[in-house]
Order: sequence, then C-alpha cells, then structure tokens
Amino acid sequence: MAEAGEKETRSNEESTDESEEDESEEEPKLKYERLSNGVTEILQKDAASCMTVHEKFLALGTHYGKVYLLDVQGNITQKFDVSPVKINQISLDESGEHMGVCSEDGKVQVFGLYSAEEFHETFDCPIKIVAVHPHFVRSHFKQFVTGGKKLLLYERGWMNRWKPSVLHEGEGNIRNVKWRGHLIAWANNMGVKILDMVSKQRITNVPRDDISLRPDMYPCSLCWKDNLTLIIGWGNSVKICSVKERHASEMRDLPNRYVEIVFQFDTEFYISGLAPLCDQLVILSYVKEISEKTEVECCARPRLDIVQPLPESCEEISSDALTVRGFQENECRDYHLEYSEGESLFYIISPRDVVVAKERDQDDHIDWLLEKKKYEEALMAAEISQKTIKKHKILDIGLAYINHLVEKGEYDLAARKCQKILGKNTELWEFEVYKFKEIGQLKAISRYLPRRDPVLKPLIYEMVLHEFLESDYEGFATLIKEWPGDLYNNTIIVQAVVDHLKKDPQNRTLLRTLAELYTYDQRYGRALEIYLTLRHKDVFQLIHKHNLFSSIRDKIVLLMDFDSEALEICQQRNFVEETVYLLSRMGNSRSALKMIMEELHDVDKAIEFAKEQDDGELWEDLILYSIDKPPFITGLLNNIGTHVDPILLIHRIKEGMEIPNLRDSLVKILQDYNLQILLREGCKKILVADSLSLLKKMHRTQMKGVLVDEENICESCLSPILPSDASKSFSVVVFHCRHMFHRECLPVSNTVSSVQFCNICSAKHRGPGSAVLEMKK
Repeated sequence: MAEAGEKETRSNEESTDESEEDESEEEPKLKYERLSNGVTEILQKDAASCMTVHEKFLALGTHYGKVYLLDVQGNITQKFDVSPVKINQISLDESGEHMGVCSEDGKVQVFGLYSAEEFHETFDCPIKIVAVHPHFVRSHFKQFVTGGKKLLLYERGWMNRWKPSVLHEGEGNIRNVKWRGHLIAWANNMGVKILDMVSKQRITNVPRDDISLRPDMYPCSLCWKDNLTLIIGWGNSVKICSVKERHASEMRDLPNRYVEIVFQFDTEFYISGLAPLCDQLVILSYVKEISEKTEVECCARPRLDIVQPLPESCEEISSDALTVRGFQENECRDYHLEYSEGESLFYIISPRDVVVAKERDQDDHIDWLLEKKKYEEALMAAEISQKTIKKHKILDIGLAYINHLVEKGEYDLAARKCQKILGKNTELWEFEVYKFKEIGQLKAISRYLPRRDPVLKPLIYEMVLHEFLESDYEGFATLIKEWPGDLYNNTIIVQAVVDHLKKDPQNRTLLRTLAELYTYDQRYGRALEIYLTLRHKDVFQLIHKHNLFSSIRDKIVLLMDFDSEALEICQQRNFVEETVYLLSRMGNSRSALKMIMEELHDVDKAIEFAKEQDDGELWEDLILYSIDKPPFITGLLNNIGTHVDPILLIHRIKEGMEIPNLRDSLVKILQDYNLQILLREGCKKILVADSLSLLKKMHRTQMKGVLVDEENICESCLSPILPSDASKSFSVVVFHCRHMFHRECLPVSNTVSSVQFCNICSAKHRGPGSAVLEMKK
C-alpha cells in the first residue's frame, strides 16, 4: 500500500497489498485489502466515523448517523437510522446479540438485534462513548456505561427500570471506554482509570505523558489483551499494564487489586490505534511530514507497525505505510484500529476507506519468495506445506524455477533440477527437451534424461545423439556407452555414424562407437571386424561374451598377431608376471598357472590365481604339481578348504612324506569345516526366523480392514459396489487381493468346502484369495 500519493479517481478495486519496503529483502508479516462491496457504496456518499468487530459480523457507524451491519466481505446485511449526526461509538456484547450506539447529539440506544428489548436516552451533551457489559445477554448482567462529561453506569433493576449511577466525573470529557470481564478502563483529559466492577473500587490512575497534545485531536487508544492486561496508547507513548491481586497483608484501606506497568516505550509517530498479536503489538500511527515541494508540514500516509515490546523500548518487526483514500485530509482522531480476536484480522478505519490487514499464510509466503525470485526456497516451502497451501502447486513452482535458471544461463543446474521437478511426467520432460533444443543446450540436459521409468520417445534420445554427433564425437561415444541400446532406433544412429565416417574414415572414436552400436544390434560380425581393425582389446571380451568362436576361424592369425606382440616382448625380457597376465587374458590359464609355479615358485600366488579363475581343472593341475613338494602341500592345505574338498589332496599324499606344520594345517581344515557348519546353522535359523516374521506380517496384513467406498466397483457386473440408496440392504464380499463382488454376483462354489476364491486371481494363476470381509446391511 505504499505509494508517493493517491488520486481519488483511482478504481475502487485497486490493490492495497503494497508496502514502502517493496525493494526490501525482509518479508512483510501482513497483507492488505480494501473492504469493498457495500462499504464502497456507503463511503461514496457518507464517511465512516467508527466501527466495531465481532466474529460473526461488522458494525459500521457514519457521520450521517447511520449504523450498518456488514458481513466480512463488506456486504450490507442490515441498516439502522440512529441520528441525523455523527455516530461516535458502537459497542457489542460478546454474543453479538446486543448493540449499544451513541451519537454527537447526545442520543444513546441499547437494543437487541434479535429481540424486542430496547433502551433510549437523550443527554444534553454529546456522548462520545458507550460500552455494554460483555455478558449483556445474561439477565443479571444488564449493564452499560456511557461517557460524556460523566461516566455513567446504567443497571436494569426492579420493574425493568434502568437506574443510572455516576462512576466518575470532574476531569473533563470521557474519551474512551473498554470493558473486559469485571474491569472497566476509561480515559478522560487527565489519564486512564480502571474500575473493578465486583468491588466497585477504582484500582489505578495512569496519567497521560504529553499534556501539550489536545485530547480531542490525539485521543487515547485502549485495548484489553486479556482479562488482566490493558494496553494504553496516547500521543507517542505506549504502556502495557497488568492488573494483579494485592497480598492480604498489604490491603488495609487499599483496593484488593493494583496495576503494574510491565512495558513502557515511545514510538516515532502519534498513535491512532492498538491491537495485540500474540506477544507482539500492532500499532496504527498517524504521520506528519514536510512536503519537499512546499516545505510545509502535511499529513502523510498512516503506518501499521508490528513491534515486540521490551521493558523500556521496543523492537520493530515490520512497518508498512498504508495508502488509504483521502489520507491527506485526515487527522489522528480520524483513524481507528479494530481487530477480530482469534483470527488475526485488523481493520484500519478512516473516513473514506476501510482496509483489512491479515497475517500472511504459506501461500503468501511463497508468493513473496517467487516475487523475489527465490525459487529454491519457494519450492522447499511448497513441499513442506503441500497439504495446507491452496493457491500454489509444487509442479508450477518447479517449472517457474527451471525457466528462471534458463533465463539466467545456468543451463546445467536447470537441467539437473528437471530430474526432481519433472519426475515421471514424460510430456513435461519432452516439452523441456524441446525448449533446451531451441536455445541450443541439448548437451546440458543430456546427462539428466531419464533412462528407465520413465522412458521418453526414441526421437528425443536420437535428437540429443545427433546434436553430439555434429559437434562432439567423444561426448557421443560416452552417451552410447551409458545409454541402453533400446532407448533409440539403433538403425538410424548407425546410419548417421556411417555418414560421418565417410568424411573421416579413420576416426577411431567413431569406429569404436560404431562397433558398440553393431553389438547392441547383435551384428557381432561387423563389430568384430571393426575391433580387429582397431586392434582393440575389447575384441576378446566380445568373442567370449557372445560365443563368437565360430566367427573367428578365418581370423585366428589376425588375433594371434594382435596379441602375440602386448606377449613376445614380455617373454624376451623375462617379464614373468606380465606374461602370466597376458596368458590369462588370452585364455591360456593352464600355461599361466604353470609359469607361476615353475618360474615364480609362489604357492600363494598360484592358489590366488586358481581362486580368481574358479576352474576345477586348474585346481587339479595345482594339486598334481604340488603333490611332491611339501611346502606347496602345506600352502594348499591351509587355503584349499573353502574351494575344493581337502580329501582330494589328502588321499594323494604319499606315505611317509614329511609335511611341515601338518598338524596346524589339519586343525585349520577342521576349523574351516566347523565354521561352514556353523554358518549353515546360522543361516537356517535366520531363514526360519524370517519366514516366521513374514508369516506374522502377512497374517497382520490380512487381518486389517479394507476401505470400501462409492468409487469401488463389482468385478463381475462392473457396477458400483455400494448401492446409491443407502437405505437398501446389500451384501459385499472383499478378497485379500482387494477384488470386490456383490454377494449375488459370485458364482456358487462347486466344491464341498465353504471357502470361496477370487475368480479373477484364480483365472490368472496368481493363487486364490479367500474372502477377508463380508459386508451386509
């Protein structure tokens, strides 16, 4: 609501949700809107003078003596012609069934909105305030007070007559009265008093601070936070007073209650109204400023501040300048602040405008974050509050976030966010891919495209591959390695690679990638030719994996030449370990093992090699070679137990052969055997325990109830499972498989057993499900 000025010709529906701190990074606590509809019509011809708020409705008084009852949208529900002059005060009891009204011509009326009871009185002076008892609806609380030159209490007594009594006089006009529970607080020219209606004792007098201010121009604002806490605002001073019980030993001739000022501080501007907000305060302030053009003091926009009271100061939480109609002509006394308890709704009343301030909810918080382009925080807020937000959708925020990142040029981050935001929505994925294509950033999104659950159209992946093929062969090769071959039309991509090879026939990256594409397409012969041409090591893996031995009969010499060179060099230079490695890679494991034993004489390495190959023939060779070598036998006995039956070795040991550490080796064999037995028993116990646990879980699951509502249908007749007429009797059978049938739609069982089975599951061979629930009515 913060603008440099306001033209009266602006639309009545103009937004007021603005603040002076539009550029601030601090989020406002309140949002604003004008009370329109009937209020707009009223204030076009009349001016607001006062208003009171009830949880059910609003009551607005005007300068032309009218009182309007309004709903919370500002629509007129009832109208009262009270006086030809200004309405000064409207008071409602807590039930909202009784209203008190006073006007500038001295008239006072207290009447029931839904009953015939009514009180009329006319005084010889303006009556500024009226306050009915909060529990006026009860017969023994028929009381109200009026304030002019005196503070009068009216009580209904014998024969339903109203009896007045003077509560206070002699200190000027009564300016304000607030009645809460058994306590009445009022302000006159001298200060604020509080009266205890139970003991009929005045318990405090709080003098006003700045006596230089005219009390009629800068009136006192009173507000009860609760039954014992009074908030006083006068001029630029705020006091928060607590009513406390006096100790019996201190009473003597003193009232049994006293007041302690617990908070006191000054504000920057003049106070027009106060309201509590949890442990904070909402303050409506009247502001004057010096005009830059005329250098004359003029009326500025009023402010609505939220402050945190401290013992001798306050902390400002938020501050908004409000653009209300006609603020240039308003005085401090023209503004009022009313609030609805429990709803955090605050009404700013001025002669030409009524503005509603309310606490911002999570939707408003997300609005502010989006306005500040804090999309990451907005997305997190929406995810946390997804059950309570009404205006925003997580997906919409996420899409806006992606667009924002793209506009900033953060293409990789935008693409990465697509994974989380787009999820399994294939349509949105494809839309975003085309958007990245338009800005030339297909490469950025390629790393994050879904490859399983969901899978996009083949055209999407082909489009990305073509983009890489045009500019980045290595990136293209990487995608072919990483992406499953069924994501795209392999034939199209193969042809595209072939076309590029026509321009660059010796490009090893393209040739290697083409071989992989042929492998995906099961054209192993062509892939084999390319690998052999490239002399690529993956050729042996290809042959072994796809059993291509029949395809290499005419290529044996080429294969031998290919690998005999990475072998002859090693043999010439006596690189034993390297030769062993090459022999094993060529599939000659027996020669490699023989070389380990004869050249390296390393039984541990020989055993490790046999373990890696996991070949029974190799173990046989190792045993035969070791049978006459005691150190080798010791090594085998210590390591063979978990791979080969030790009996095979022990039976072959010659009589009388001395084997070092034989006893320890045999003990280790027995320990290994014992360990295997223990492991088997442990596994058996775990298996039994898991089976029992799962059985119990299945039993608990099958014992649970099953939700049956109007959306479920009978699997036989396909009509709703529940009758449209709830009064009719019905019978429903629900199986554990969650299929439901009308009792009359189930076929009669041909078996002797009374147990029924689900026809659908039985037909699909998924195992019959017996009925878990039969519903009847």
